[in-house]
Amino acid sequence: MKDRGEMNQAEGSHALHDTKIAAACGHHHAEKATALLSDEHRVIERVLAVLEKLTTRPVAQSLDSWKKTLDFIRGFADGCHHLKEEKVLFPAMEAHGISTDGGPIGMMLLEHEEGRVYVRAMLAALEETHTDAAQQTLISNAKAYIRLLKEHIEKENEILFRMADEVFSAGEQKEVLRGFEEHEAQEMGTGVHEKYLAIAAELEAAMG
Repeated sequence: MKDRGEMNQAEGSHALHDTKIAAACGHHHAEKATALLSDEHRVIERVLAVLEKLTTRPVAQSLDSWKKTLDFIRGFADGCHHLKEEKVLFPAMEAHGISTDGGPIGMMLLEHEEGRVYVRAMLAALEETHTDAAQQTLISNAKAYIRLLKEHIEKENEILFRMADEVFSAGEQKEVLRGFEEHEAQEMGTGVHEKYLAIAAELEAAMG
């Protein structure tokens, strides 16, 4: 049986690990590309929970949170996460004979595009929130996006990432991870990833 000191040390170790995930979303600890993407899914799910709360509150009183949430979705969920899949993960899987036409990858690509349609509709509606019609459009597209992303994340975690883990060697996992880092450095810039993680935490705190 562990004594209290050992238990405290273990708890501290777990807390440090959780902090690293929150701070860097797996960049410094993940050994598998799919594990990093799963870490990002958890961050996205936290913001989806915020978006779900926003759909139950008066839009006029939550405009700032709506804007920050959509900024996160465009910059992190799509610009960071989905594009890493499209530009790095999916081509690496295709190199192993997993077609991007049809099948799980094809479905994920279609759902990425469907999500972008909902996001564009929300952004347009957010510019016209003084009208009841625009508010209804904003909320209906938000609800559709939430449903889509929840199902999408489950499919990736349970099907697509397992397929990738079956075909990638340890070396290939690290190569894909390097590709992720290069994408963020080139397409997003230094500190942008961390900025969006801070926005996620800020949104959660604001919504209670």
